[in-house]
Amino acid sequence: MAIYRRGYQRYDGPRTSHAERLAVLARDAWRRATAQRLVAVLLAVSCIWPLLCLLFIYVANHAELWGGLDRNFASILAVDHQFILTFMKVQAVFSVILAALAGPGLVSPDLANQGLPLYFSRPVTRADYVAARTAALAGLLSLVTWVPGLVLFAVQASMAQPGWLAANWRLGAGLVAGFLLWILLVALAAVASSAWVRWRLIAGALVLGYFFVLSGIGAVVNAIFRVEWGDLINPLRASYGVWCALLGAPMPSGLTLPMSLGALALMGVLLALVVERRLRPVEVVS
Repeated sequence: MAIYRRGYQRYDGPRTSHAERLAVLARDAWRRATAQRLVAVLLAVSCIWPLLCLLFIYVANHAELWGGLDRNFASILAVDHQFILTFMKVQAVFSVILAALAGPGLVSPDLANQGLPLYFSRPVTRADYVAARTAALAGLLSLVTWVPGLVLFAVQASMAQPGWLAANWRLGAGLVAGFLLWILLVALAAVASSAWVRWRLIAGALVLGYFFVLSGIGAVVNAIFRVEWGDLINPLRASYGVWCALLGAPMPSGLTLPMSLGALALMGVLLALVVERRLRPVEVVS
């Protein structure tokens, strides 16, 4: 057949499965994230607090170590919802810093080097790309959130008196569910910041600013207007309200579960819109 008679034809040969294509993108994102030395250092530092909590659990379940002390000391050593909430708040801060370090390197290089057309010229959609990048970051954040938390819960259940697990299973379920919701929000914020700004340093600063600056703004709103709804623009505070509901702890003043869920849902939608707007294979400039 003459060359001039050969026109463009869509490739219809064998393809890898959809799951395999996503796995390739996720492995590439994981390799990028874990290749940074600061990420490895932060992962090591984030283990300090779980180790201290593990020591606390050991002391709390061995009364012979503190049996001669005041009776009120026993209430301080209780492994309850307050203990889980304290653990979650500390590890949530580590997860934000980790996302600020690892998240921008997942998307911004592809934007800076015009790599998106290469991805989307293959059988990969924008949803696939975002899902793979988010899944890789979520796996990394899991190492400092619900994974060590579940280990602590399992150790406590093994050391506690019989019946403790049946009476407190909600603590473990609430910890995992609360952290999964938090990971989704943090990963979306990291991907959105990386998609909006092509410089990794500025994108990382945006991730930190999204969580810590909004926390300060929420506190200022509450102080100036003498209200409590300013906590709804604070991602950590809104998440804390959901955690309290999941763990069966008293809700913070001024927050309810529907209000906290609504605020987090609105944040998630806005972040998803940023990702949808910025992650495009072509851009029309007028």
